[in-house]
Formats: sequence, C-alpha cells, structure tokens
Amino acid sequence: MNIEIIPVTAFQQNCSLIWDDEKNAAIIDPGGDAEKLIQRIEELELNLKVILLTHAHLDHVGAAKQLKDYFNVEIWGSQEEDQFLFESLPKQAERFGLAHINAFLPDRWLHEDEVINVGDFQFNILHLPGHTPGHIGFIEQEKKVAFTGDVLFQGGIGRTDFPRGNYEQLISSIREKLFKLNDDMIIIAGHGPYTTIQREKLTNPFLK
Repeated sequence: MNIEIIPVTAFQQNCSLIWDDEKNAAIIDPGGDAEKLIQRIEELELNLKVILLTHAHLDHVGAAKQLKDYFNVEIWGSQEEDQFLFESLPKQAERFGLAHINAFLPDRWLHEDEVINVGDFQFNILHLPGHTPGHIGFIEQEKKVAFTGDVLFQGGIGRTDFPRGNYEQLISSIREKLFKLNDDMIIIAGHGPYTTIQREKLTNPFLK
C-alpha cells in the first residue's frame, strides 16, 4: 500500500491518499485545500476510485464534494447517524469563520462489519461512535493499517464536546473495538503522527 499523508487546512487534518501498484486510489477525509489535493492526484497519475469519510466534521469533509465533482467518483461514509452533521456543514463553516460550504450527503453510508474493496485493498468497517455518533474506521487487516479519524491519537483521544459527542462511547470504541485489533496494527489518526495499537495500550495516559 502506498500512503501519502497530506495535512490540509489550518486544522492540519491528515488527509490520506492511498493507491496500489496499478495506481487505483482512494482518498480518505479530504478536509479542504481541494486544489492542492487535485494537483497531487494528477501529479501521481492516480485513478481515483472513491472518496472515503470517517465522520462528518468540516475539517474531514470540506473538499469532498469538489473532488467528487472533479473526478466523477462517489463519496462513501460515514455511518448515517452523522447525517445531521452533513446537513449542518454551512453552520460548521460559519462557526469556525471559514469559507461557506454547501451541505451534502454521501452516496453510500457504511456500517459495522461491511467490507469494501478499492483496487488491491480490502477494508473492514468498524463503527466507532463517541467523537461523532456515526464515526467509522477503515481497517485493512492484510496491510496492517487502519484509518480511524478522530478516535485514537498518539498519546490522546478524540474530543467529545461537540454535538452528540459521548465520552463513554468513545472509550468503549477504543477498548472494545480498536484494542481488539492486532498490536502491530498501524493507526493513521485524523491529526498528528501515526501510532500503533500496542503503543497506545502501553502509553496512552487517557486509557490507563
């Protein structure tokens, strides 16, 4: 798996561009800076197949509709309990003083235990509520890498003070789902450096 992490917007959100040896690609959580993302996809001569979203906060979806329209691909994810957040995108932008963004909905909601295929990759879907109610993760078991948005960070956890955030749900998502993954699973978080399940089990101060 080829992975390029492209931090976008003032939030420095980790947008993940992934592709296989045949240049079949997906982009995960394109939170903004659409022109930069389009330029990079074209520089690498990738065949973008789909846009994947872990959750519907503005800093993770801000460029999704522009990429969808430009490359004529679908948006998949998150889970439908995030619908109210997709519908509130204009208010999210206003709240943070950012440029207006139109509301939109994904072409496909994704659910616990679904399996999706993108090129050479096969992702198991985990429903990981807490940061948002419809938050999901994309788990590639064979490649030992998981894209889990704003649930678990290196030395931290996702915020739960946003609408319909829930601290108990977040901790349960980590302990009962992510910590059941293999210790050597690499976690690509929504912000900051990557980590592993083992590292967070041993050192994360929020999960002692």
